[in-house]
Amino acid sequence: MPFDRSIKIAPSILASDFANFGAECEAIEAQGCDWVHVDVMDGHFVPAITFGPATCAAIRPHIKTVMDVHLMIAPVDAYLKDFADAGADILTLHAEAGPHLHRSLQHIRALGCKAGVALNPSTPASALEYVMDLVDLVCVMTVNPGFGGQKFIHSQVAKTAEIRAMIGDRPIHIEIDGGITPQTAPLMAAAGADVLVAGSAVFKGGSVNNPAPYGDNIRAIRAAAKAAQ
Repeated sequence: MPFDRSIKIAPSILASDFANFGAECEAIEAQGCDWVHVDVMDGHFVPAITFGPATCAAIRPHIKTVMDVHLMIAPVDAYLKDFADAGADILTLHAEAGPHLHRSLQHIRALGCKAGVALNPSTPASALEYVMDLVDLVCVMTVNPGFGGQKFIHSQVAKTAEIRAMIGDRPIHIEIDGGITPQTAPLMAAAGADVLVAGSAVFKGGSVNNPAPYGDNIRAIRAAAKAAQ
């Protein structure tokens, strides 16, 4: 995973056809996505329940780009190895998901994965201050985590710009998760984000048997974001 700050589109398979995960992963990659975003939810840290390591392992052979696993689970530490073994390239945990964020990030890196920290809308950028040198990705939640289709929270634009200033020249991605569309993508790109997670905005209008709309949607989000960089 060579580092660069070009715009990367990471469709969330949470918005895809659950009966066709493997084919959906292949379809979005064929249509030009950069990463595949996998939202893991436990019904405890967040309201919904999605899937676990077995599903990640099952779809891994269908993903040729980057498997970006977002762990919305707590406590998280006991499951890090399972998701690493399932093939995750990036493991992102929430700052509040365990008692020792620094140690959890060390563990992720020791497992051979890139380490990410997700910040809920109410979590300040200062939560990153003493772990920045263990972080490969910061995921700014622009909705409250737990389910798709929520309205974009505009206060997170300023927080993203603050995080970009904190990062400086470190090779750390800023990922935005929640409410990304061709209208909101430019706001986040201008604030310093380079990875944009999109669910319904990518998968709307298409299907495994008609994937062309996926490509149209990916290109529209990317073009809007690149114009604002």
